[in-house]
Amino acid sequence: MNFLKTSIEGVLIVEPSVFQDSRGYFFESYNEKVFTANGISCRFVQDNQSKSCYGVVRGLHCQLGEHSQAKLVRVLSGRVLDVAVDIRKGSPTFGKHVAVELSGDNQRQLYIPRHFLHGFSVLSTEAVFAYKVDNFYCREAEFGIAYNDPDIGVDWKIPEDRIITSGKDRLAARLKDIPDER
Repeated sequence: MNFLKTSIEGVLIVEPSVFQDSRGYFFESYNEKVFTANGISCRFVQDNQSKSCYGVVRGLHCQLGEHSQAKLVRVLSGRVLDVAVDIRKGSPTFGKHVAVELSGDNQRQLYIPRHFLHGFSVLSTEAVFAYKVDNFYCREAEFGIAYNDPDIGVDWKIPEDRIITSGKDRLAARLKDIPDER
């Protein structure tokens, strides 16, 4: 497994070693010993999965305070543009983002530490997205920033007139509205 640094400290691209033959493929998507040896020592407590069609943008979401979550995200089928936005108080990369294409073909994963916003756009006809979190969901700690916040400037690789979001995501706050306690 390769752990590749990104332009934001703590956000890592994880490339598994994939073994292929005429029957298909095999790889370890997670191994606690290997992850710990590469600086990721959180304890994952929940797995989540979603299926979405082309043009869907989910995000930008996070859990605030003691309910903050680290995530290990991947795509089982299809292609997405996965985005992590740094909202760590005092961070030199506050408000900056990393965008990585994840797909069922490239098998890449993205590790996102706590205190980051997360979102993705679906670039294929449909995509099945899976992720691990290190803390349980808490509705009261839910927070979101609008996917099209100009202060973040994510290019979701989807024409604006083809973007599909939830009502909640269309009404989300802006980066400047992030509470001091996060």
